[in-house]
Amino acid sequence: VADQSERYEDMVQFLKEIVKDSSEDISSDVRNLLSVGFKNLISSQRSAWKTVQAIEQNKKYAEYSSDCAAYKEKISKELETNCKKVITIVNEHCLPKAGDDEAKVFYLKMIGDYYRYTAETASGDKLAEVTENASKYYQKATEAAASLKPYNSNKLGLALNYSVFYYELKNDSAKACTIAEEALNGARDEIDNMDNEEARDALSIIELLKENLDLWKEEEGG
Repeated sequence: VADQSERYEDMVQFLKEIVKDSSEDISSDVRNLLSVGFKNLISSQRSAWKTVQAIEQNKKYAEYSSDCAAYKEKISKELETNCKKVITIVNEHCLPKAGDDEAKVFYLKMIGDYYRYTAETASGDKLAEVTENASKYYQKATEAAASLKPYNSNKLGLALNYSVFYYELKNDSAKACTIAEEALNGARDEIDNMDNEEARDALSIIELLKENLDLWKEEEGG
């Protein structure tokens, strides 16, 4: 109900109670609900920050640049607070109960993602701190994903987000291309072994990896 009524703060609170009260890892359906609730909790703040930044950079609104900067800072703090909330829930109540490598990858990737989202609007020491944390958790997730099939949707989603992290935050397009290319090649080699459900989940991520890789290689002149 909270999801359908777009009451995402309520949704996250309800899900937090579910994961806290569970003695075992939650089901994949609840994990997916958790992911949707978390993403929607911060989506308006990410979008608002980018909109204010675009206005700030428009010469037509130069006289309001200081107001825009202050407003961006306000939105950034709200985003950081919500990202911290997500990271704490996953670190304290989900990750310790992860029953298999797939669940570990899901949770470790999620923590990496929310440090990355924090980094999108951070600066100075805070930017350095959250970028380092994002890198640490993406790497942990990559190590946990070693046992998963190359076309596993969590493994492919991790490669997608980790490569974006290198491209956007590390400004390292070569490393981003390497991560995306390795994931694509691994999935292509095993594509005939996928069943229909695996194929449906994997192919949409494969398409995004291909689009990013083509764009990044074009920018590199390769």
